[in-house]
Amino acid sequence: MDFKGRHFLKLLDFTPKEIEALIDLAADLKAKKKNGQLVDVLRGKNIAVIFEKTSTRTRCSFEVAAHDLGMGVTYLDPTGSQIGKKESIADTARVLGRMFDGIEYRGFGQDLVEKLAKNAGVPVWNGLTNEFHPTQILADFLTLKEKFGKLQGLKFVYMGDARYNMGNSLMVGCAKLGMHFVACAPKKYFPNEDLINQCQEIAKETGAVIEFEEDPMVATKDADAIYTDVWVSMGEPDSVWKERIDDLLPYRVTMDLINNAKSDVVFMHCLPAFHDLNTKIGKEIYDKFGLDCMEVTDEVFESEHSIVFNEAENRMHTIKAVMAATLGAKF
Repeated sequence: MDFKGRHFLKLLDFTPKEIEALIDLAADLKAKKKNGQLVDVLRGKNIAVIFEKTSTRTRCSFEVAAHDLGMGVTYLDPTGSQIGKKESIADTARVLGRMFDGIEYRGFGQDLVEKLAKNAGVPVWNGLTNEFHPTQILADFLTLKEKFGKLQGLKFVYMGDARYNMGNSLMVGCAKLGMHFVACAPKKYFPNEDLINQCQEIAKETGAVIEFEEDPMVATKDADAIYTDVWVSMGEPDSVWKERIDDLLPYRVTMDLINNAKSDVVFMHCLPAFHDLNTKIGKEIYDKFGLDCMEVTDEVFESEHSIVFNEAENRMHTIKAVMAATLGAKF
Protein backbone atom coordinates (compact mmCIF):
# COMPACT_ATOMS: atom_id res chain seq x y z
CA MET A 1 0.00 0.00 0.00
CA ASP A 2 1.17 3.53 -0.72
CA PHE A 3 1.31 5.63 2.46
CA LYS A 4 3.88 8.12 1.16
CA GLY A 5 3.09 11.72 2.14
CA ARG A 6 0.18 10.81 4.41
CA HIS A 7 -0.27 12.03 7.96
CA PHE A 8 -0.83 9.69 10.92
CA LEU A 9 -3.25 11.58 13.16
CA LYS A 10 -5.94 9.08 14.18
CA LEU A 11 -6.96 5.54 13.24
CA LEU A 12 -10.30 6.78 11.92
CA ASP A 13 -8.35 8.04 8.88
CA PHE A 14 -7.22 4.52 7.90
CA THR A 15 -8.96 1.43 6.58
CA PRO A 16 -8.70 -1.91 8.40
CA LYS A 17 -6.36 -3.23 5.71
CA GLU A 18 -4.12 -0.18 6.02
CA ILE A 19 -3.90 -0.59 9.80
CA GLU A 20 -3.09 -4.28 9.36
CA ALA A 21 -0.43 -3.39 6.79
CA LEU A 22 1.29 -1.02 9.24
CA ILE A 23 1.22 -3.70 11.95
CA ASP A 24 2.69 -6.25 9.53
CA LEU A 25 5.40 -3.78 8.46
CA ALA A 26 6.24 -3.20 12.13
CA ALA A 27 6.57 -6.94 12.69
CA ASP A 28 8.91 -7.18 9.69
CA LEU A 29 11.04 -4.26 10.89
CA LYS A 30 11.18 -5.78 14.38
CA ALA A 31 12.42 -9.07 12.94
CA LYS A 32 15.07 -7.24 10.92
CA LYS A 33 16.29 -5.38 14.04
CA LYS A 34 16.46 -8.60 16.06
CA ASN A 35 18.52 -10.16 13.26
CA GLY A 36 20.89 -7.20 13.14
CA GLN A 37 19.77 -6.17 9.66
CA LEU A 38 20.22 -2.45 8.96
CA VAL A 39 17.22 -0.54 7.59
CA ASP A 40 18.83 2.91 7.32
CA VAL A 41 17.12 3.61 4.01
CA LEU A 42 16.13 7.19 4.93
CA ARG A 43 19.64 8.58 5.30
CA GLY A 44 19.72 12.31 4.64
CA LYS A 45 16.22 12.92 5.99
CA ASN A 46 15.49 14.80 9.22
CA ILE A 47 12.49 14.94 11.53
CA ALA A 48 11.33 17.26 14.31
CA VAL A 49 9.67 15.85 17.42
CA ILE A 50 7.58 18.39 19.35
CA PHE A 51 6.76 17.49 22.94
CA GLU A 52 4.39 19.90 24.67
CA LYS A 53 3.74 16.93 26.97
CA THR A 54 6.93 15.13 27.95
CA SER A 55 7.29 11.37 27.62
CA THR A 56 9.80 8.56 28.07
CA ARG A 57 8.49 5.89 25.71
CA THR A 58 7.22 8.14 22.91
CA ARG A 59 10.38 10.24 22.71
CA CYS A 60 12.72 7.24 22.86
CA SER A 61 10.59 5.37 20.32
CA PHE A 62 10.66 8.17 17.77
CA GLU A 63 14.34 8.93 18.27
CA VAL A 64 15.59 5.32 18.13
CA ALA A 65 13.28 4.50 15.21
CA ALA A 66 14.47 7.56 13.31
CA HIS A 67 18.14 6.74 13.93
CA ASP A 68 17.55 3.12 12.83
CA LEU A 69 16.12 4.48 9.58
CA GLY A 70 19.18 6.71 9.16
CA MET A 71 17.46 10.02 9.96
CA GLY A 72 18.49 12.98 12.08
CA VAL A 73 16.22 14.10 14.92
CA THR A 74 15.61 17.51 16.52
CA TYR A 75 13.78 17.42 19.86
CA LEU A 76 11.67 20.42 20.91
CA ASP A 77 10.48 20.32 24.52
CA PRO A 78 7.86 22.62 26.10
CA THR A 79 10.49 25.33 26.59
CA GLY A 80 12.27 24.81 23.28
CA SER A 81 9.58 26.04 20.91
CA GLN A 82 7.41 29.12 20.49
CA ILE A 83 4.56 27.04 19.06
CA GLY A 84 1.25 28.67 19.94
CA LYS A 85 3.00 31.34 22.06
CA LYS A 86 4.98 33.79 19.99
CA GLU A 87 4.20 31.92 16.78
CA SER A 88 0.94 30.40 15.60
CA ILE A 89 0.56 26.69 14.96
CA ALA A 90 0.13 27.36 11.26
CA ASP A 91 3.25 29.53 11.02
CA THR A 92 5.31 27.02 13.02
CA ALA A 93 4.15 24.25 10.69
CA ARG A 94 5.15 26.22 7.61
CA VAL A 95 8.60 26.93 9.05
CA LEU A 96 9.31 23.39 10.22
CA GLY A 97 7.90 21.89 7.03
CA ARG A 98 10.62 23.69 5.06
CA MET A 99 13.39 22.31 7.29
CA PHE A 100 12.23 18.81 8.12
CA ASP A 101 10.90 15.79 6.22
CA GLY A 102 8.40 14.88 8.95
CA ILE A 103 7.05 16.26 12.23
CA GLU A 104 5.86 14.46 15.36
CA TYR A 105 3.57 16.29 17.80
CA ARG A 106 2.69 15.25 21.35
CA GLY A 107 0.54 17.68 23.25
CA PHE A 108 -2.97 18.81 23.93
CA GLY A 109 -5.98 19.21 21.62
CA GLN A 110 -6.39 17.11 18.48
CA ASP A 111 -7.11 20.34 16.63
CA LEU A 112 -3.46 21.35 17.14
CA VAL A 113 -1.97 18.32 15.41
CA GLU A 114 -4.61 18.61 12.69
CA LYS A 115 -3.62 22.25 12.14
CA LEU A 116 0.05 21.27 11.96
CA ALA A 117 -0.78 18.67 9.34
CA LYS A 118 -2.85 21.12 7.30
CA ASN A 119 0.04 23.59 7.03
CA ALA A 120 3.29 21.63 7.23
CA GLY A 121 3.52 20.19 3.72
CA VAL A 122 5.26 17.08 5.15
CA PRO A 123 3.90 14.06 7.05
CA VAL A 124 2.80 14.83 10.60
CA TRP A 125 2.50 12.07 13.22
CA ASN A 126 0.38 12.20 16.37
CA GLY A 127 2.45 11.17 19.39
CA LEU A 128 -0.54 11.81 21.68
CA THR A 129 -3.32 14.35 22.01
CA ASN A 130 -6.13 14.64 24.52
CA GLU A 131 -8.44 12.80 22.14
CA PHE A 132 -6.30 10.18 20.38
CA HIS A 133 -3.10 8.13 20.78
CA PRO A 134 -2.84 6.12 17.54
CA THR A 135 0.81 5.04 17.75
CA GLN A 136 0.12 3.38 21.11
CA ILE A 137 -2.71 1.33 19.64
CA LEU A 138 -0.51 0.00 16.84
CA ALA A 139 1.97 -1.14 19.48
CA ASP A 140 -0.81 -2.72 21.55
CA PHE A 141 -2.20 -4.58 18.58
CA LEU A 142 1.21 -5.81 17.40
CA THR A 143 1.74 -7.16 20.92
CA LEU A 144 -1.65 -8.90 20.92
CA LYS A 145 -0.99 -10.41 17.49
CA GLU A 146 2.35 -11.75 18.70
CA LYS A 147 0.58 -13.37 21.66
CA PHE A 148 -2.57 -14.75 20.00
CA GLY A 149 -1.66 -14.89 16.30
CA LYS A 150 -4.75 -12.85 15.41
CA LEU A 151 -6.77 -9.80 16.37
CA GLN A 152 -10.24 -10.36 14.96
CA GLY A 153 -12.64 -11.74 17.53
CA LEU A 154 -10.47 -11.13 20.60
CA LYS A 155 -12.37 -9.85 23.62
CA PHE A 156 -10.64 -6.67 24.76
CA VAL A 157 -11.73 -5.02 28.02
CA TYR A 158 -10.71 -1.47 28.91
CA MET A 159 -11.06 -0.71 32.63
CA GLY A 160 -11.43 2.83 33.96
CA ASP A 161 -11.77 6.28 32.44
CA ALA A 162 -12.59 5.67 28.77
CA ARG A 163 -13.39 9.28 27.81
CA TYR A 164 -9.99 10.34 26.53
CA ASN A 165 -7.17 9.31 24.20
CA MET A 166 -6.68 5.69 25.25
CA GLY A 167 -10.34 4.72 25.59
CA ASN A 168 -11.18 6.53 22.34
CA SER A 169 -8.31 5.09 20.33
CA LEU A 170 -8.70 1.53 21.59
CA MET A 171 -12.41 1.61 20.80
CA VAL A 172 -11.68 2.87 17.27
CA GLY A 173 -8.93 0.31 16.76
CA CYS A 174 -11.07 -2.59 17.97
CA ALA A 175 -13.95 -1.44 15.74
CA LYS A 176 -11.66 -1.22 12.71
CA LEU A 177 -10.14 -4.67 13.23
CA GLY A 178 -13.24 -6.65 14.11
CA MET A 179 -12.56 -7.12 17.81
CA HIS A 180 -14.90 -7.32 20.80
CA PHE A 181 -14.39 -4.08 22.74
CA VAL A 182 -15.83 -3.56 26.22
CA ALA A 183 -15.40 -0.30 28.14
CA CYS A 184 -15.95 -0.96 31.84
CA ALA A 185 -16.53 2.13 33.99
CA PRO A 186 -19.29 4.23 35.54
CA LYS A 187 -21.47 5.67 32.76
CA LYS A 188 -20.04 9.18 33.08
CA TYR A 189 -16.64 7.76 32.07
CA PHE A 190 -17.83 6.25 28.78
CA PRO A 191 -16.51 7.75 25.50
CA ASN A 192 -18.21 10.56 23.61
CA GLU A 193 -21.55 9.50 22.13
CA ASP A 194 -20.70 10.73 18.64
CA LEU A 195 -17.52 8.64 18.59
CA ILE A 196 -19.41 5.64 19.92
CA ASN A 197 -21.88 5.99 17.05
CA GLN A 198 -19.03 6.21 14.54
CA CYS A 199 -17.51 3.04 15.93
CA GLN A 200 -20.84 1.24 15.89
CA GLU A 201 -21.15 2.05 12.19
CA ILE A 202 -17.64 0.77 11.54
CA ALA A 203 -18.43 -2.38 13.52
CA LYS A 204 -21.29 -3.19 11.15
CA GLU A 205 -18.73 -3.52 8.36
CA THR A 206 -16.00 -5.35 10.28
CA GLY A 207 -17.97 -7.65 12.57
CA ALA A 208 -16.69 -5.92 15.70
CA VAL A 209 -18.70 -5.77 18.93
CA ILE A 210 -18.73 -2.51 20.93
CA GLU A 211 -20.11 -2.76 24.47
CA PHE A 212 -20.26 -0.75 27.70
CA GLU A 213 -20.54 -2.31 31.13
CA GLU A 214 -20.50 -1.01 34.71
CA ASP A 215 -19.90 -4.35 36.44
CA PRO A 216 -16.22 -5.41 36.30
CA MET A 217 -16.99 -9.11 36.77
CA VAL A 218 -19.46 -9.09 33.90
CA ALA A 219 -17.09 -7.15 31.67
CA THR A 220 -14.02 -9.31 32.24
CA LYS A 221 -15.73 -12.68 31.88
CA ASP A 222 -13.86 -14.66 29.18
CA ALA A 223 -11.67 -11.67 28.30
CA ASP A 224 -8.56 -12.21 26.19
CA ALA A 225 -7.03 -8.88 27.22
CA ILE A 226 -7.63 -6.51 30.13
CA TYR A 227 -6.24 -3.00 29.69
CA THR A 228 -6.08 0.01 31.95
CA ASP A 229 -4.45 3.43 32.16
CA VAL A 230 -3.76 6.04 34.83
CA TRP A 231 -6.88 7.70 36.20
CA VAL A 232 -5.60 11.28 35.98
CA SER A 233 -4.14 12.55 32.72
CA MET A 234 -1.12 14.79 32.30
CA GLY A 235 -1.92 18.42 32.98
CA GLU A 236 -5.05 17.80 35.06
CA PRO A 237 -5.18 19.51 38.48
CA ASP A 238 -4.64 17.63 41.75
CA SER A 239 -8.22 18.45 42.72
CA VAL A 240 -9.56 15.71 40.44
CA TRP A 241 -7.68 12.92 42.22
CA LYS A 242 -10.22 12.32 44.99
CA GLU A 243 -13.18 12.23 42.61
CA ARG A 244 -11.43 9.79 40.27
CA ILE A 245 -10.35 7.54 43.12
CA ASP A 246 -13.84 7.48 44.61
CA ASP A 247 -15.39 6.68 41.23
CA LEU A 248 -12.80 4.30 39.78
CA LEU A 249 -11.43 2.31 42.70
CA PRO A 250 -13.93 -0.52 42.01
CA TYR A 251 -12.41 -0.71 38.49
CA ARG A 252 -8.83 -1.31 39.60
CA VAL A 253 -7.38 -4.38 37.85
CA THR A 254 -6.88 -7.08 40.48
CA MET A 255 -6.13 -10.79 40.36
CA ASP A 256 -9.86 -11.42 40.94
CA LEU A 257 -10.53 -9.84 37.53
CA ILE A 258 -7.62 -11.70 35.92
CA ASN A 259 -8.92 -14.99 37.29
CA ASN A 260 -12.41 -14.13 36.01
CA ALA A 261 -11.09 -13.94 32.44
CA LYS A 262 -9.66 -16.64 30.18
CA SER A 263 -6.76 -18.63 31.58
CA ASP A 264 -4.35 -17.07 29.07
CA VAL A 265 -5.63 -13.51 29.50
CA VAL A 266 -3.05 -10.76 29.15
CA PHE A 267 -2.80 -7.57 31.17
CA MET A 268 -1.92 -4.41 29.22
CA HIS A 269 -1.06 -0.82 30.13
CA CYS A 270 0.38 2.04 28.09
CA LEU A 271 2.57 3.12 31.05
CA PRO A 272 3.58 4.70 33.30
CA ALA A 273 1.58 2.76 35.88
CA PHE A 274 0.93 3.52 39.54
CA HIS A 275 1.24 -0.06 40.80
CA ASP A 276 3.56 0.50 43.79
CA LEU A 277 5.20 3.18 45.92
CA ASN A 278 8.46 3.40 43.97
CA THR A 279 7.67 6.77 42.36
CA LYS A 280 7.29 10.27 43.74
CA ILE A 281 3.65 10.42 42.67
CA GLY A 282 3.00 6.95 44.06
CA LYS A 283 4.27 8.07 47.46
CA GLU A 284 2.17 11.24 47.29
CA ILE A 285 -0.94 9.16 46.53
CA TYR A 286 -0.19 6.95 49.53
CA ASP A 287 0.32 9.93 51.83
CA LYS A 288 -2.91 11.61 50.70
CA PHE A 289 -5.22 8.63 50.20
CA GLY A 290 -3.57 5.62 51.85
CA LEU A 291 -3.41 3.64 48.61
CA ASP A 292 -0.34 1.56 47.75
CA CYS A 293 -1.47 1.24 44.12
CA MET A 294 -4.00 2.89 41.84
CA GLU A 295 -5.36 1.48 38.57
CA VAL A 296 -3.65 -1.92 38.88
CA THR A 297 -2.24 -3.94 41.75
CA ASP A 298 1.44 -4.77 41.84
CA GLU A 299 0.49 -8.46 41.89
CA VAL A 300 -1.15 -8.15 38.46
CA PHE A 301 1.50 -5.82 37.05
CA GLU A 302 4.31 -8.24 37.92
CA SER A 303 2.37 -11.40 37.05
CA GLU A 304 2.94 -13.78 34.13
CA HIS A 305 -0.18 -12.27 32.53
CA SER A 306 1.46 -8.85 32.19
CA ILE A 307 2.84 -7.95 28.75
CA VAL A 308 3.31 -4.24 29.43
CA PHE A 309 7.02 -4.19 28.57
CA ASN A 310 6.39 -6.00 25.29
CA GLU A 311 4.01 -3.15 24.47
CA ALA A 312 6.61 -0.57 25.46
CA GLU A 313 9.21 -2.11 23.15
CA ASN A 314 6.71 -2.36 20.32
CA ARG A 315 6.12 1.39 20.44
CA MET A 316 9.47 1.77 18.70
CA HIS A 317 8.81 -0.86 16.03
CA THR A 318 5.35 0.45 15.13
CA ILE A 319 6.47 4.09 15.11
CA LYS A 320 9.31 3.05 12.82
CA ALA A 321 6.75 1.46 10.51
CA VAL A 322 4.62 4.62 10.44
CA MET A 323 7.55 6.88 9.66
CA ALA A 324 9.01 4.53 7.07
CA ALA A 325 5.68 4.12 5.30
CA THR A 326 4.70 7.79 5.23
CA LEU A 327 8.18 8.90 4.17
CA GLY A 328 8.20 6.40 1.32
CA ALA A 329 10.97 4.10 2.49
CA LYS A 330 11.84 1.16 0.24
CA PHE A 331 13.26 -1.99 1.80
